[in-house]
Amino acid sequence: MSKVRKLEDAVAAIPDGAVLMIGGFMGVGTPPRLIDELIRQNKRGLTVIANDTARPAVGIGKLVAGRHVARVIASHIGTNPETQRQMIAGETEVELVPQGTLAERVRAGGFGLGGILTPTGVGTVVADGKRTIELDGKTFLLETPLKADFALILAKRADYYGNLEYALTARNFNPLMAMAAETVIVEAEDIVPVGMIPPDHVVTPNVLVDVLVAKEARHG
Repeated sequence: MSKVRKLEDAVAAIPDGAVLMIGGFMGVGTPPRLIDELIRQNKRGLTVIANDTARPAVGIGKLVAGRHVARVIASHIGTNPETQRQMIAGETEVELVPQGTLAERVRAGGFGLGGILTPTGVGTVVADGKRTIELDGKTFLLETPLKADFALILAKRADYYGNLEYALTARNFNPLMAMAAETVIVEAEDIVPVGMIPPDHVVTPNVLVDVLVAKEARHG
């Protein structure tokens, strides 16, 4: 059965208040059409798990600027003054997570692990309220897994079964997030017949993909 859906139908399935994992690094690897459709449909109260919030007019930054996001879990917000302003004003809740810890927490969610142990953040505010475990004379934080209701993924190419190939560093968090969400919605730059993507180039297999967004119609 084809997984291809219209853009508006794919986003319509996302309710207000949903927890979203969104791939990307400063907008690279973030699905632009899905972001714009979230805004057009005026989805509100979202929790966004991502590496960063880019800039106010770029990628996830558009969601922040439009006040669609209630909570952010990210490794940094330093390039987005609007995210910083909302955090300081108490308008948006922000949880800052060291980048490696963020990646491992997402991986733990996708692999069904109970958490990860890391020394990063021990003795800092990162450790506030968290369990510590002593192993071989070293102190580690127990960091809990991250999971989401939906993962919004950008791929370079997809076939009609939903096998995904990524482009260089645009791959970033996308494959991890595709494993850690209940529903995976993919925007691909190109959709090709099955067999056109060499098996060795498939990073995310079709069994993880629930919805593949149809390409934009081209006129003229």
